[in-house]
This record gives sequence, C-alpha cells and structure tokens, in this order.
Amino acid sequence: MRQGERDSGVRPGPTTTEQLRIKELEREVRELRKTNEILKLASAYFAQAEFDRQLKK
Repeated sequence: MRQGERDSGVRPGPTTTEQLRIKELEREVRELRKTNEILKLASAYFAQAEFDRQLKK
C-alpha cells in the first residue's frame, strides 16, 4: 500500500520506476568498478613486463 501511495505522489520517497532505475544504476556501477579494477591490474602487469624487458637488454 505504501509503495502505491509513493507512486501516486501521496507519500514522499522513490517511486517504483525510480527504485528500478536506482537498482539498474547500482548494478552498472558495480560492473564498472569491477572492470576498472581488472584494467588496473592488467595495466600494472604489462607495465612490469615492459620494465623487466628493458632491464634484460
């Protein structure tokens, strides 16, 4: 009942549509953070490999 009141504007708070959008954005943020962490690790790995390659010359 309360959510219906929020959707109709009677009660303050996020509507059902807004709640769904928030969940979608939170999921996207989690995915982007995970991807960013993977890219950081890959970047560090390749930077170290390049550094090692230059030392072996």
